[in-house]
Amino acid sequence: MTSSTPDPHIRPISRSRLYEQVAEKIVRWMTESDLQPGDRLPPERELAARLGVSRATISQALVAMEVVGVVSVRQGDGVIVTDAAAEAQLVDGIGANNQRMPDILDARDAIETKNAALAAARHTDVDLDRIEAALEAMAADIAAGGHGIEADEQFHDAVTQAAHSGLLAQMTSAIAGLIADPRLESLSRPGRPRAALRQHQAIAQAIRAGDSKTAARAMHRHLADSASTGHRGVE
Repeated sequence: MTSSTPDPHIRPISRSRLYEQVAEKIVRWMTESDLQPGDRLPPERELAARLGVSRATISQALVAMEVVGVVSVRQGDGVIVTDAAAEAQLVDGIGANNQRMPDILDARDAIETKNAALAAARHTDVDLDRIEAALEAMAADIAAGGHGIEADEQFHDAVTQAAHSGLLAQMTSAIAGLIADPRLESLSRPGRPRAALRQHQAIAQAIRAGDSKTAARAMHRHLADSASTGHRGVE
């Protein structure tokens, strides 16, 4: 099946429905379209346009789908269907991931704390520019009345890139979709966006200074502090 033909089954959805609902909708469309193992999904950009959500949300949905075996995301080859008749499996899998959230967030703390330490030791000028751009974007969004959610993701992505560890980057990506909703809830709480921004700035300062121990402590403190907002380490 080609991705160029508009399909009436894929329509925009409310932005308040995040990656879990997006993933379920994509799987229903896959089933209704009779996609078979080996078929390709439309590109992320096209899915985002059809569903009326950001590409980041589509990426998170695809990660969740890959975790439960619905698709395979292949570098340079797109998103390949592995099990088109897996809607119930997807719902069960997401539910299981929610039950495993404490373990997922423990893993994230370990991974991102190490990323911060490595970023302090391995960063380039380009990495520092990415980190600074994310901080500026988050500050601007908060100043305009937003929650800084997309810039928050950009900051953590920039730190991950600055670590220059392919395996850690893959591990970070594998759990990114699973923490999207808790991140949104946490950053939606009064005062939390500005607190998270200050913590990001402390992490960035340690990375710029090449201080791996302080960067790791600052990242761990940032993730632990978000526990007081109702979730453990979600920003």
